[in-house]
Amino acid sequence: MPPSPWPYPRWIAHRGAGQLAPENTLAAFRLGASHGYRMFECDVKLSSDGVPFLLHDDSLTRTTDAAEKLGANSDVIAGNHPWGVLAQLDAGSWHSRRFAGEPLPTLDAIARFCLRNGYCINIEIKPSPGQERQTGDVVARHVARLWQNASVPPLLTSFEVPALEAAMAAQPELPRGLLLEALWPGWLETAQRLGCVAIICDHVLWDQVSVTQAQSAGFKTLSYTVNEEAAARRLLDLDIDGIITDRIDLFAPVSLCA
Repeated sequence: MPPSPWPYPRWIAHRGAGQLAPENTLAAFRLGASHGYRMFECDVKLSSDGVPFLLHDDSLTRTTDAAEKLGANSDVIAGNHPWGVLAQLDAGSWHSRRFAGEPLPTLDAIARFCLRNGYCINIEIKPSPGQERQTGDVVARHVARLWQNASVPPLLTSFEVPALEAAMAAQPELPRGLLLEALWPGWLETAQRLGCVAIICDHVLWDQVSVTQAQSAGFKTLSYTVNEEAAARRLLDLDIDGIITDRIDLFAPVSLCA
């Protein structure tokens, strides 16, 4: 049988809206959508009681008011707190007054937004240290439940091989992608072993040789984080399948398939 058509748009808004809104919030997703984006990248980790929610860093300090709310000497490692505590944090004021009071969203909330609007999503499994397998397992199970009737499932990605292994074991039918900061020895074979459909690289790593290697092995090729026109043109010339960008104000996707 011929392979199924790639169902995802080429242009992907990084963490919802790049840098124009507080990253990994519903406000960011809404702003990205207002710029014409129909696919979003986000980071998902677990609270201490197992709730998947959106946050990039291990620490809460950069993008929430945790130091103020929890106390200056408190534990600010996100994965050490239950969702009931995390849900009370302000994840918008750090960015600008416009977004003051914006909460951290659960994966469930993001799923509702995407499903009701027909948006696609790239979920990066972003485990807290030591929680790689647990996070991969839990996120995959939640995704399978939340998107069980969706025509286009989320693309699950991670830099952490154990997280992808756990996601594959839990829900093997979900599409997976290996994230790479470098083309380390065995990168292609690892992506094959993990049953990945895509490889997502720092955009500077893609050239004609690496793209040909990946595409000849049957992988789709995606790039992060592409914020300059010259870089985007180079990648388009290489026929890259997906471009993750902060510059939702610079790159305007033409349609769902653009």
